[in-house]
Amino acid sequence: MAKVRNRRDFEALEARRREGMRLLGRGLKQADIARRLEVSRQTVSSWAKAREVDAKAWRNKTLGRPGGLTDTERKQLSRLLMDGAVAAGFPTELWTLKRVAALIEREFGRSYSTVHAWRLLKSLGFSNQRPASSTASTGSSCP
Repeated sequence: MAKVRNRRDFEALEARRREGMRLLGRGLKQADIARRLEVSRQTVSSWAKAREVDAKAWRNKTLGRPGGLTDTERKQLSRLLMDGAVAAGFPTELWTLKRVAALIEREFGRSYSTVHAWRLLKSLGFSNQRPASSTASTGSSCP
């Protein structure tokens, strides 16, 4: 049976970090804050260091995995794909997942696996197609 992965509740994480900053501001010990909020002491220590630099540091921290392509970049990728593989610098017009991943890395500086490249293509409305055989294009038939 597949293991179900829980999604992180980013609003709850931010609320906990906000509470930690508030408690640090009241002068509570880091160990007490860690116990109260059920986080590690190292986490509270990093909050305290960030608070020394900027009192509103908890607002600046982005949570979760870095985002993928922006909407503008996704539109640009669609245009590049529609222009064709040869126009993108590949030797033939055949788009493969490896080529799409290489294009994304070259144009946008983000490394995508072939699986994620496929997911991205599906979300952009592209479909899985196999190239027509060379005999079909020449009109000859195979025995």
